[in-house]
Amino acid sequence: MADYRRCYVPGGSFFFTVVTERRAGILANDQARDCLREAIRHCRQYLPFRVDALVMLPDHVHAIWTMPQDDGDYSKRWGIIKKRFTQNWLASGGSEQPVTESQLRYRRRGIWQRRFWEHALRDERDYQNHFDYLHFNPVKHGLVNNVSDWPYSSFHHWVKQGVYAMHWGSGIEDRIHLDDIRNTGE
Repeated sequence: MADYRRCYVPGGSFFFTVVTERRAGILANDQARDCLREAIRHCRQYLPFRVDALVMLPDHVHAIWTMPQDDGDYSKRWGIIKKRFTQNWLASGGSEQPVTESQLRYRRRGIWQRRFWEHALRDERDYQNHFDYLHFNPVKHGLVNNVSDWPYSSFHHWVKQGVYAMHWGSGIEDRIHLDDIRNTGE
């Protein structure tokens, strides 16, 4: 078994990929968006952090968080969010994947894969590359032709803030830049 270690840096920024169980396409809809939004809000009441960017695709979520200066434990936060999302999702009639005997023993549901992928963002360039990668992800996966067409993304917030132009990711110059970072993330 791999000797897997997470990098916890109080005050650090991190890129995450969180995947549904068996990559079930349950996330890209308003019901899932509401459940995730409420789960994040609930978690932040007890364990604050800043959500810098987020995109929900049918079978996974990418997020960039910045942790508080005195706390780097994002694993605890993801645990709370996944649990709360699962409770709300199932209570609202959402579906889940069949679970194994082992999953039942550990009281797991068929919504999320057990683990998640994280990357500690090293500097401003690394942050910007992951920020762009996250927002371009729906186009990368062939879900839309333009970044602005995907409603389950913080891209629209950042357009309003003036960080992105509404047509960002559509031009050849944007796609060349994004080809340079395509191996980032999942």
